[in-house]
Amino acid sequence: MAALVRKEQTNHDVDTCDIPSYVSEFVEKEVGNDLKSLEKLGKLIEQLTENKAQLEEQVLTISSEVPKRIQNALKNAEDSKKFLSHLLEKETLLFSSINSHLLTAQPWMDDLGVLISQIEEIERHLAYLKWISQIEELSDNIQQYLMTNNVPEAATTLVSMAQLDIKLQESSCSHLLSFVRSTVKFWHKILKDKLTCDFEEILTQLHWPFVGPPQPQNVGLSKIAGTSEVYSNLETLFCQLLKLQTSDELLTEPKQLPEKYSLPASPLVILPIQIMLTPLQKRFRYHFSGNRQTNVISKPEWYLTQVLMWIGNHATFLDEKIQPILDKVGSSVNARLEFSRALMMLVLEKLAADIPCLLYDDNLFCHLVDEVLLFERELQSVHGYPSAFPSCMHILSEETCFQRWLTMERKFALQKMDSMLSSEAAWVSQYKDITDVDEMKVPDCAETFMTLLLVITDRYKNLPTASRRLQFLELQKDLVDDFRIRLTQVMKEETRASLAFRYCAILNAVNYIATVLADWADNVFFLQLQQAALEVLAESKALSKLQLGQLASMESSVFDDMINLLERLKLDMLTRQVDHVFRDIKDAAKLYTKERWLSLPSQSEQAVMSLSSSACPLLLSLRDHLLQLEQQLCYSLFKIFWQMLVEKLDVYIYQEIILANYFNEGGAAQLQFDMTRNLFPLFSHYCKRPENYFKHVKEACIVLNLNVGSALLLKDVLQSTTEEPTATAALNELGIYKLAPQDVEILLNLRTNWPNTGK
Repeated sequence: MAALVRKEQTNHDVDTCDIPSYVSEFVEKEVGNDLKSLEKLGKLIEQLTENKAQLEEQVLTISSEVPKRIQNALKNAEDSKKFLSHLLEKETLLFSSINSHLLTAQPWMDDLGVLISQIEEIERHLAYLKWISQIEELSDNIQQYLMTNNVPEAATTLVSMAQLDIKLQESSCSHLLSFVRSTVKFWHKILKDKLTCDFEEILTQLHWPFVGPPQPQNVGLSKIAGTSEVYSNLETLFCQLLKLQTSDELLTEPKQLPEKYSLPASPLVILPIQIMLTPLQKRFRYHFSGNRQTNVISKPEWYLTQVLMWIGNHATFLDEKIQPILDKVGSSVNARLEFSRALMMLVLEKLAADIPCLLYDDNLFCHLVDEVLLFERELQSVHGYPSAFPSCMHILSEETCFQRWLTMERKFALQKMDSMLSSEAAWVSQYKDITDVDEMKVPDCAETFMTLLLVITDRYKNLPTASRRLQFLELQKDLVDDFRIRLTQVMKEETRASLAFRYCAILNAVNYIATVLADWADNVFFLQLQQAALEVLAESKALSKLQLGQLASMESSVFDDMINLLERLKLDMLTRQVDHVFRDIKDAAKLYTKERWLSLPSQSEQAVMSLSSSACPLLLSLRDHLLQLEQQLCYSLFKIFWQMLVEKLDVYIYQEIILANYFNEGGAAQLQFDMTRNLFPLFSHYCKRPENYFKHVKEACIVLNLNVGSALLLKDVLQSTTEEPTATAALNELGIYKLAPQDVEILLNLRTNWPNTGK
């Protein structure tokens, strides 16, 4: 401790530069109280002298170097100052020189700027003239080609001119643009008129258009003289007309319906197909516009059928004669679809004109929608018309028309629901006599309703936008909810007869609708709608993150709300039925609960065990109800019903019969016989091991029928051990898993057949 104190004091003295104390401490440390250590003084003095000399030398060196460094630094600073002053002088001179030079050169710059502007203007004029020269050269070439009747080269040159027009689109030279466009237009009209005339002549030779039955046309085509030459000319003219496509797109403004119809953008129909369609367009407008007898607003099927016939009549020719030409020139156009697309524009124009006239006439409007949907279905399924192309569904999707359509669908669906529920056969299955088909025991009204929903789905599934399809989905959900409410109202009228045929039919209907909706939830179409709904809800932030996550992970479906309500109704109705049957069974079991189990003869005293007479009403009532409901409920519902009933029956027998009585050996044996040989077998038709559904009763019978020795041992184990695992293990060995040790002790105490010397 003293040494530590000395060390701390020494450190403190050194830090505070207390030299006498430091020397004193140093001597004390080196010499101490030992006189022999004085011999070290000589070495210490030499060492200290040497250290002193080194320190003095360092001090002298440092004191001599510091002034030199300071002097050098001052000199460098002085030199830098002089250099900076020199630079500033040079900068001043240079600045004045530059200003003087700029003043001198300014007149030259002004003159040079004028010259450069003139040169740039001349270059622009020269470029302008070159463009004009190039256009005139191309125009002269076209003229020369036409004079020599070289139409293919003239068409090729026109393509080059049209490409120049496209290149100049961003130019601000309006006169040049106008000149190019007018030149292109001039030659395009000349070439188009010439080629169109020749092309129409060839088409006439081929008896185009084919407005009669297909078979005679084919026969007629085969009889045309020089058929190969005609088709060769057809191909030549078709290719030449294709070359005019670029200029045609520049000059022709495509017909567009109003923006409210939201038609997808589509390119102009290729020129040769336009020419081929001209006679059909004339026929269509002649027959289906104005005051013609064929233009009847109540008969949309006339013009829709006519268009389908035209597409069908010309399909073979387009596929076999026109498509190879397009493939040969490397075009990606499909001849038949191009033909269909052009005819479809006629239909869309006609629909857009007719719909406002019949929008508020329910019958006419509904008839139009039906015909349009049939037309669309055939167009897509038979003729392969893509849904991405403009179609009638875009016209029906227009806001006013769509809302009217939605209203009509709701109105007629509700009317159909009224009629199906008021029908005499509403609650009878159509397939009641066909066992294999009638597994669900679906009443006619439920099947008709789901067919109605399916038809509605087929009607709206081809709508072009997800938002419109989602509106129809909401209509379907509203209809399901309305039908559920109607079923609930009918069910409440039948509540007093919950086992009657109509009540069971309602339950079957609820189960069927819930099952079908659950199946639909996995359908690709409804999964796509779910994704669309998810995107809409995410944008509107209408759902929590958890709900959005469930929708995105497909844990829930678009029908979940409806299915949950139907399942709740189904469970409520089943519970009513179970309660009704259970009340009847309890009434029938009154005699059985009063059986004198304490005084029954033992099994050895009876020749043959037989069912307790007091149990007969109970079992008969149970059997009759099971048979009745098995016939009236579908398999899945009946399975839930009997399992719910067994659960209540098991607890009832255990609490009201077993725990409420004492049992001698004969009573316990009789109870086990009644249960295992009579009650349990009633359910063997519905499952392989019915006793597993009567766990309380089965295990209570085991305990009550243990032989005396085993019962005594079990009682000792239960009373002597405080560890539950040990007691549970002992019970498991006997096949007892449901009852707790305390319950088993209670059951053991209900036995009266203990020996006199036992506990």
